[in-house]
Amino acid sequence: MTKTAPVLGTRALNRATLDRQLLLRRADLDAKSAVGHLLGLQAQNVKPPYYALAARLDGFAPEHLSRLMADREAVRIVTMRSTIHTHTADDCLTLRPLVQPARERELGLFRKGLDGVDLDRLAALARKLVEDEPRTMKQLREALLVEWPDADPQALGLAARCRLPLVQVTPRGLWERSGQVVLTTAEHWLGRPAEPAPTPDDTVLRYLAAFGPASVKDMQTWAGLTRLREAFERLRPRLVTFRDEKGVELFDLPDAPRPDPDTPAPPRFLPEFDNLLLSHADRTRVVPPEYWGLAWQGNQAHRTFLVDGFLAGVWKLREQTLVVEPFGTLTKAQRTQLTAEGERMLAVMHPDTSYDIEFGTVRS
Repeated sequence: MTKTAPVLGTRALNRATLDRQLLLRRADLDAKSAVGHLLGLQAQNVKPPYYALAARLDGFAPEHLSRLMADREAVRIVTMRSTIHTHTADDCLTLRPLVQPARERELGLFRKGLDGVDLDRLAALARKLVEDEPRTMKQLREALLVEWPDADPQALGLAARCRLPLVQVTPRGLWERSGQVVLTTAEHWLGRPAEPAPTPDDTVLRYLAAFGPASVKDMQTWAGLTRLREAFERLRPRLVTFRDEKGVELFDLPDAPRPDPDTPAPPRFLPEFDNLLLSHADRTRVVPPEYWGLAWQGNQAHRTFLVDGFLAGVWKLREQTLVVEPFGTLTKAQRTQLTAEGERMLAVMHPDTSYDIEFGTVRS
C-alpha cells in the first residue's frame, strides 16, 4: 500500500457496498442473475433468500426463486463459513470445491468422535447412500453407524457433510411449501459433475464486484478461508487500492461503482442473516458501532432494516402486523419512508394478506 492511496470514509464504503448489493436502487435483474451476482444468499432458514431478493429486485415475486429451486437451477448447500447458502447450480458446482479446504479443517473439530473411521470410505459409502435415495441426516447417520458402531453419530453425519457437496432436495426451500431437510449430492441432483474449483483470483474479482471495496481480511471472513493475500497480490496490477479511516488497505475493481457518499439510500427491510451484514471483517460500513450486537440474540439473528443505508432496527411479523422496532429515534420523514417500504415489501411477499404497520418502542 502506498501512502498516497485515497481514503474512503464510512459513508463512501456504505454507498459503494449498497450499490454492489443492489440495495441503493432496485435492480432490473431476474432472480437467477441476482443470485449469481451476489455469489449466493445466506439461507440458514428457508425464507431469508426470498426477502433478500424482494429488497433488491424490481418486479420480484417469490415464485421466481421458488421456480429456480424446483427446476434445479438453484440449490441450498453448505458453502461459505460452513453455513447454508442458496446458489445457482453453476456456483454450487464451483464454489463448493473452492471452500472444500475449510470443510476439511472443520473435520478436525470432531475428529475424536471419528476414531477408527476411514474418511475416504465414509465419503464413498455416504455418496452411495444418498444417491441411491435422498436421505435425512438422521437416516444417513443411522446407516453410517451400522458400519462404525463405536463412532459418534453426530460426527459421522458432519463428516459426510464436510466431505460431500450435499444439497437439500425440494420441496425444502420452496416458497410456502413445507419439507424436511433431505439430502443428496449436488452432482446427482443437478445431473452433471462438479467443476474444478475456480482459482481464488476469479472469486476475488467476483467478491469485489458484490461486496467491495474490501480488504483481504474482509474476503477471508466472507469465504471462511485463509491465505488469500497471495491472490490479491497477484491481482494488484488489475485493481485499484484505497484505505479506510483506520488505515486498512482496501482493494477494488477499477470500474466498479463508488457513489458519492451523500447519495440518498432508501430504507430497506432485510431478512435475518442477510449477506450485507455478514460479509466483511469490519462491518462498520453498515453497522454503527453503538448498535453492534443488537441484531442478534444468542445465535439467532433478527430481521433488520436500514435507514440512510445503515442498520437502524429490527422487524417482525406478528399475527397480521409488521412491527418495526428502531434502535434510535426516527424522524417523521424516516417513519413515513419506512412505512411506504414496508407496504411495498408486504405487497410483494404476502399479497393475499392485509397487514397493519406498527412502530414499537426503541430497542437498546
